[in-house]
Amino acid sequence: MVGTLLRRLLSLGSVILIALGLPAALPACPFCKPQLTLTNQINQASLVLYGTLANATPGADFREGTTDLQIDAVVKNHDTLKGKKVVTLSRYMPFASNKKYKFLIFCDLLKEKIDPYSCLPVPADSDMPKYLKGALELKDVKDVGARLKFFFDYLDNADLEISNDAYHEFGNTDYRDYRDLAQKLPADKISKWLRDSKTPGSRFGLYASMLGHCGTEEDAKLLRSLLDDPQRRGSSGMDGILAGYTMLKPKEGWTHVRGLLKDTKRDFLIRHTALRAARFLWEFRPDLVEKTELVAGVCELLDDPNLADLAIDDLRKWGRPEIASRVLGLCSKPGYDIPIVRRSILRYALTFPQSTSAAEFVADRRKKDPQMVADVEELLKLEQTLSPSNKDASAEKK
Repeated sequence: MVGTLLRRLLSLGSVILIALGLPAALPACPFCKPQLTLTNQINQASLVLYGTLANATPGADFREGTTDLQIDAVVKNHDTLKGKKVVTLSRYMPFASNKKYKFLIFCDLLKEKIDPYSCLPVPADSDMPKYLKGALELKDVKDVGARLKFFFDYLDNADLEISNDAYHEFGNTDYRDYRDLAQKLPADKISKWLRDSKTPGSRFGLYASMLGHCGTEEDAKLLRSLLDDPQRRGSSGMDGILAGYTMLKPKEGWTHVRGLLKDTKRDFLIRHTALRAARFLWEFRPDLVEKTELVAGVCELLDDPNLADLAIDDLRKWGRPEIASRVLGLCSKPGYDIPIVRRSILRYALTFPQSTSAAEFVADRRKKDPQMVADVEELLKLEQTLSPSNKDASAEKK
C-alpha cells in the first residue's frame, strides 16, 4: 500500500534525525523544505572569496595541483589573507579557463594555508557579490520582516543560485515571521510568478501562501484554477495553494479541503496534502476555520486504513479525547490490524489516561504486549522532549 510505504519512509527520516541529535520538527515555512543557505555556509567557513580562476596547474593528484584566484570580493575575511589580491589555491581546477563564470570559494585553513573545500560557479555578470553583501549585513537584524523583504526582491533574480538561496531563506523562516510581511507584498508580482510556466513547482506553496495575505478576488480565482488543474493535483506546493485559497475565501476554501479529506477515490498524496493544509489552519490560522470543523474534517480520514494513523496522531496532538470511542473502535475493523495503525491508536490512548475507555484499552494492551506499550511510552517521552513548545518553555525558564 502506497500510503503505508510513504509513512514508513517518513518515520525512517524522523529516526535518522533523532539518531543525529536533530529535532524532527524545526520552525520553518510550512510550505517549504528547510535548506542550507549561502549565509549558513559562509558562517561555517573560515574564509570565503569571490573572483576569477586562472593558471590551473595539475599535480600528481588533485591535492597537489594549484589554481590562482584573482579576488574580486572578500565575502568573509581572515588575517591569513592580509590584503592579497591573488591567492594560490591548493587544488587543480580544470574549469578555471571558462571565463563565462566567476567562482565563490569556501575555504578552511590548515596550518594557515588556504584549503578550498567548495566551489560554486556563478555567471560573470551575476549580482552575487551585491546579494551576499546585503544578506550578511542583515543576518543579525532582529526585524525578520526586513530581512525577508530583502530576500523577496531576489526571488526572481536571473542568477538561479541567488534566486534559490532567497527561496531557501524563506524556507528556513517560521510562517509567523513572514505573515505580517506577506500582507504588504505586491500581489500582481506574486500572481505573475504563479502563472509563469517556468516557476519551479516547489515554490508554488510559498507563493500561494503569500498571495493568500495580499491577494484579491481575481487572485482567489487563480488559486482555485490551480487546484482544479489536473496537472497540478498532488504535486509540490498544493498544501500552500489550499491554504492561500482558504485565506482569501475561508468558507469555499475549507469546503474544498474537507472534500479532499473525505474523498476516498483520491490518491494518498492528494489527501495528505489536504491534511497538511488542515494542520496549517489549526496551528497558524485558527481565525479562518472553527476548530470543531477542523477536527471533523480530519476525522474523515479515520475511515481509511491508509491514512488513519496520520489522522489519529494529529487528533492526539490537538488534544481531542472526546473522539476516543471512535479511535479505539478502529481496532476491531478490517484493514486496521497493521503495526503502524495499532501504535498510533496506543499513542492516542496513552495520551488521554483520564478517558475511561482509553485507560481500559491501555491496561488490556499492557497485559497482552507489555514491551510494545513500554516502547510506545518511551517514544512519547522523546516526542515531548523534542517538541518546539517544550523547547520554548525550557528556554523561558533559563
